[in-house]
Amino acid sequence: MPEPALSKEVPVKSTPAAETPIERVKPEGPLTDLMHGDARWQIPVHQHGFIALVDVMPRLVPQGQSADAAIVQAARVSYGAGTKQVSEDRTLIRYLLRHRHTTPFEMVELKFHVAMPMFVARQWIRHRTANVNEYSARYSIVPDRFYRPTVDSVRKQSSVNRQGGEEPIDAGTAEQFLQLLDKAEANYREYLALTERGVARELARAALPVSVYTEWYWKCDLHNTLRFLSLRMESHAQQEIQDFAKAMYRLIQPLAPATCEAFMDYEFEAMHLSRLEIEAIRSGAPLASQNRREIAEFESKKSRLGL
Repeated sequence: MPEPALSKEVPVKSTPAAETPIERVKPEGPLTDLMHGDARWQIPVHQHGFIALVDVMPRLVPQGQSADAAIVQAARVSYGAGTKQVSEDRTLIRYLLRHRHTTPFEMVELKFHVAMPMFVARQWIRHRTANVNEYSARYSIVPDRFYRPTVDSVRKQSSVNRQGGEEPIDAGTAEQFLQLLDKAEANYREYLALTERGVARELARAALPVSVYTEWYWKCDLHNTLRFLSLRMESHAQQEIQDFAKAMYRLIQPLAPATCEAFMDYEFEAMHLSRLEIEAIRSGAPLASQNRREIAEFESKKSRLGL
């Protein structure tokens, strides 16, 4: 008997990814623009500065929701959609922030356009978690914009904080400082004249003071933006950067209200106690430290707690 013929396997032809049709998925319901169709939300800061929100991701969200929904979506990815009520979303967000589960907050991104004095920008750029593109004084002439404090806002160097000032200085000394700023700003006219005579812009800018304004676009996720705000809205931060940080918070709060509420409750207006402080409160004994600043900080915390 002849052997049966073997069937030939037909090879499966795979479709290259470049030729695979794109699947377009429609939303389950109507979507709303978190910025209500606006190109930007802007708040003026000081004489020439501003901070503007120019974009947010997500920009479109289901009606009745906020950017908080993107945080909840990311947090629940491991076990499906789960609960969908807004009240339960708020509870989850508060749990995440309270227990420092920060990754879901990175799912929201914010893009700002900022104009600020150079000395503020140098503090700001120390937060290295953002994408930044700054106005270039190598390519372009620096605009004639300088930061000038009022007489009342010229501060006296703090006796306990070596990096800051607190109370206003006497009016006579403040006037002298403003006259010094006049001299520094006078360099601008010579800066312009010398660039017109051919001095390279990248070198000519060296003659300008750090009170001159710069601009940049600053894009950062919500988690790291809140970290920035926790440090720069704080009362010990320099007043000028506090002003920008507080304006930034005003722009963010309508976008992610549950997150901002939890941020205030569990971080910005909360209090951290060290092991030594907990032991001192428990025992009633003095703080086991010889560091004067640490002791002063503990006394401030006790006063705040009414102890």
